[in-house]
Amino acid sequence: MASGAVPTELGTKPINALIRQYAVPGIIAMTASSLYNMVDSIYIGHIPDVGSLSIAGLAITFPLMNISTALGTLVGVGASTMISVLLGQKNYKVAGKVLSNEITLNIITGLLFTFVCLVWMDPILRFFGASDATLPFARDYMAIIALGNVVTHLYFGLNSVVRSSGNPKLAMGLTLFTVISNAILDPIFIFVLGMGIRGAAIATVLCQLMSLSYTLWYFLNPERFLHLPRSIHMFRVDWRIAKDSLSIGLGPFLMNLASCIVVLFINQQLVKWGGDLAIGAYGIVNRITFLFVMIVFGFNQGMQPIAGYNYGARQYGRVREVYLKTAMWATLVTFLGFVASVFFPVPVVKIFTNDPILIEKASRGLRMMNIVFPIVGFQMVTTNLFQCLGMVRKSIFLSLSRQLLFLLPCIYLLPALLESEVGVWYSFPISDTIAAVITAILGWQLLVKLGKLKDGEDPSILGSQI
Repeated sequence: MASGAVPTELGTKPINALIRQYAVPGIIAMTASSLYNMVDSIYIGHIPDVGSLSIAGLAITFPLMNISTALGTLVGVGASTMISVLLGQKNYKVAGKVLSNEITLNIITGLLFTFVCLVWMDPILRFFGASDATLPFARDYMAIIALGNVVTHLYFGLNSVVRSSGNPKLAMGLTLFTVISNAILDPIFIFVLGMGIRGAAIATVLCQLMSLSYTLWYFLNPERFLHLPRSIHMFRVDWRIAKDSLSIGLGPFLMNLASCIVVLFINQQLVKWGGDLAIGAYGIVNRITFLFVMIVFGFNQGMQPIAGYNYGARQYGRVREVYLKTAMWATLVTFLGFVASVFFPVPVVKIFTNDPILIEKASRGLRMMNIVFPIVGFQMVTTNLFQCLGMVRKSIFLSLSRQLLFLLPCIYLLPALLESEVGVWYSFPISDTIAAVITAILGWQLLVKLGKLKDGEDPSILGSQI
């Protein structure tokens, strides 16, 4: 869009057209982001002689990666949501302050994460399930990722703001550039230069740094309606803005933190009941499932600026419409994931490894884990709607209920009851079903309340303000 334009189309353009305009770039970007991770796993899984252990070592780092993602979303999601609403209210000055605040907070949290990781790397990885065989691979990968953590936080956070400020195509283009450059650099660093799993980590950070550099240049242009201030004093943390931003981002932060706890338990239970290759199998299954989840995230990203803007502009019918249509598309995506997981697990798993034992474990786990996957899309979109509207408590509850209230106890109890790693895989469909029922109830209540509001009315009837 033009540098000085105001994204008023979010409040006037037909919802179907807006979903195509905002969700399609988001879907492409998030799918590319998922492929970004899958490319690493595919190359790492085919490292000669040590591919199976390498991919198990990579899976060991997932909890740490989830913590890093949690810190990034704590800052980034809240900031991008606030910016969407502020743009709907045409409050550009405060939106700029939120942007500079996000950069400062991302640097602070990124440096803290790096320090903790580097000082206590081995004990943390051991706690997450690393054995003598997998620890060297997990350490080699995570040490480099930790050093580049500030870059990662800023890259993902600012990319989200680019999308929320009305330029989803640029956000998509930057993500595609990162993915394509990573796919090119990965085999060079891993195989040609002989750096193994460390090469994959170096390629990851380097590609993110290149995209981040362009994003910073983009926001430094003073002609844009949303841009970074030239004064260094503007980057001081405004704690009032920080409090509002972090409260909105608290839901996805806790969801990602819960993911860390869940993956920790998964790794510990899998290594106990199935050994190192069972963790490697989860690493493969996680990447496959993540592809479809990220497509839904793309729909969520498309919905976020549309729902946030129209809620800020008090156009409630448009909020309901974009939610219902996004939920429909997300359910279709997770249904396709169900088909791939249940009917074609072996061909999909073979993309990542040639090890017959690992193929058997991963294909069985993929089929069991995603047996009720179609209901996951609707649940994700509904949770995101509460976040978009600033309804923090409900967003946090829905974010945590599936993982901590339902999934975690299942992971702890079922393997012991069944005396097999199978108990870990069956934990997922059980918790998904319970969480979907609760989400449906809360989502219906929200739709009823939105239906009672006429455009332009005060939204206090909803019991929450942004």
